[in-house]
Amino acid sequence: MPDLGNPIGSVTESSPSLVRIEINNAEDFETHKAKLGVGQYLLTASGNNLYLLATITAVRASHIDRSRSGAADDGDSGNADSIVFRFQIDTQPIGTLSEEGEFTRGTPALPVPTEYAYVTPPAILSDIFSKQIRSPFSFGTLSVAPDVNFEVDGDRFFSKHVAVVGSTGSGKSCAVAKILQTVVGIQEELNANKAAQKNAHIVIFDIHAEYAAAFKLAETENFALNLLDVDTLRLPYWLMNAQELEEMFIESNELNSHNQVSQFRHAVVRNKCRHNPGVEHLSFDTPVYFSIDEVVTYLENMNAEVIGKQIGEGKPKLANGTLVVDRDVCYFDALQSFVVASTAKDTKASNGPFHGEFDRLILRLRTRLADPRLRFLFYPVKADGTSLVTSDFADVVRQFIGYLTQSNVSIVDLSGIPFEVLSIVVSLISRMIFDFGFHYSKSRHVGGNVSDVPIMVVCEEAHNYVPRSGGAQYDSSRKSIERIAKEGRKYGVTLMVVSQRPSEVSETIFSQCSNFISLRLTNAVDQSYIKSLLPDLSAGVGDLLPNLGQGEFLIVGDAPLMPTVGRFALPVPEPHSRSVNYLQEWNANWREVDFDDVIDRWRGKVFAANV
Repeated sequence: MPDLGNPIGSVTESSPSLVRIEINNAEDFETHKAKLGVGQYLLTASGNNLYLLATITAVRASHIDRSRSGAADDGDSGNADSIVFRFQIDTQPIGTLSEEGEFTRGTPALPVPTEYAYVTPPAILSDIFSKQIRSPFSFGTLSVAPDVNFEVDGDRFFSKHVAVVGSTGSGKSCAVAKILQTVVGIQEELNANKAAQKNAHIVIFDIHAEYAAAFKLAETENFALNLLDVDTLRLPYWLMNAQELEEMFIESNELNSHNQVSQFRHAVVRNKCRHNPGVEHLSFDTPVYFSIDEVVTYLENMNAEVIGKQIGEGKPKLANGTLVVDRDVCYFDALQSFVVASTAKDTKASNGPFHGEFDRLILRLRTRLADPRLRFLFYPVKADGTSLVTSDFADVVRQFIGYLTQSNVSIVDLSGIPFEVLSIVVSLISRMIFDFGFHYSKSRHVGGNVSDVPIMVVCEEAHNYVPRSGGAQYDSSRKSIERIAKEGRKYGVTLMVVSQRPSEVSETIFSQCSNFISLRLTNAVDQSYIKSLLPDLSAGVGDLLPNLGQGEFLIVGDAPLMPTVGRFALPVPEPHSRSVNYLQEWNANWREVDFDDVIDRWRGKVFAANV
């Protein structure tokens, strides 16, 4: 244990949540003032062999004494007032330090009044935050002691879910990029692992297209970023489950939505059987190929169907008089022409049970399929130009994990994805990642082994697709991400949830996070919400949230030894979106905008011409 020097004060009040220290000597306070701010650390004697480590939550001048002196005998007013300050420092107990310098979280022995308090030497802080971590992972420096490196337990950090919150401009994206760069071995634009690729798998949902810049290195560094955007992503619709398919095509508020669901399900299942004759026990959720165009054709035929009512008929009747015995034989291939409904005896026929029921459904299906922005979803093709089918399932999953020629980081650029399908895209990818982790873990457990493919899913701007409340359009993504939050850790799949509005993110997801990193939060609702999620966060430390500088953070959870205020170093390279250089453009000379090009891109003509 290093020498603590002279005490600066003594304990006047002690409780499990508050240890109050009084400093009577103003000179001592002035000498150590830089070390006595909110968030700094003090040591207090607690018996003969232990010291209590506590963080300062408040500092105040407890009272002022005024005494008159130097009065003149002749009655002149040549007197002066002297002011004596006594200072009170409120601290929150964190842990205990033994004579050998070993730190333990918790306070088994609180100091009693009259025990001495000391400023914590930097050597002790360095030992606590760097040397006593079982699996150290660099997290920058202490905000209150910039010369002290701050490390957390990497196993506890990456094996559990993490929340990163902060207002716009607080450095949130840089903080996330720095953490991920460190874990994959990027430092100052160099790849520490270029000799041998490591086994980390990180999938980032990037809604603003800003993270690619943080992971693009020189070719000599052997770090080939796996970047998936609307042009390169291949995500076939036939991998969607029941909820995702219905969310995509069915409007639940329509009066006949139950009929739409029943016939859409029937058509999909029958078409799956048609294209996968060797697969048994097919269901609506089975991830095998089916033709969405054939399903639409089937529904159009059902929508126009006319039933022959003459004696011995009772089946759909085509215009040439042919009775349809098996709808699966002809309804998928082409639009059929049916007889006209009639009440005449010789031509008696009536409209089918769903005649005219699916007009809106068919229009919705055709509109979705014709959208050129959704070709990655409805008409994905392989490198040779052929369509993806059931046998390509492994290659679809390999886009995100299990790759051999790409880096450890996959970025799914969501900036070009239409907002109306954003939830479905996030749901489908995250569900595939979870299912992969689940089945891989099970196969490893059969052999008595543990899963050796750790996967972290980073949900940037999570409030956009896993909101706390919202309509049915968020149901699929919320369900998939919440499932990872509740069960993923068992199968090697963890979450990093990033948001500037934590109060708007699903409570279920945040409740499963074991580590919280909060950068500056200016919204009072968000501040209160984060405080409510962090039970060991005192009110004094929580009040720092709106006052944190750019890059400063408060971390609480299983990974750090104690709630800590630290500072990230800037990542190199930094993440960025291609935004306007405002000051430069405000002062630039006027120039004409190429509106034709902008409008073409807006309408999707540029994209449509490339597919």
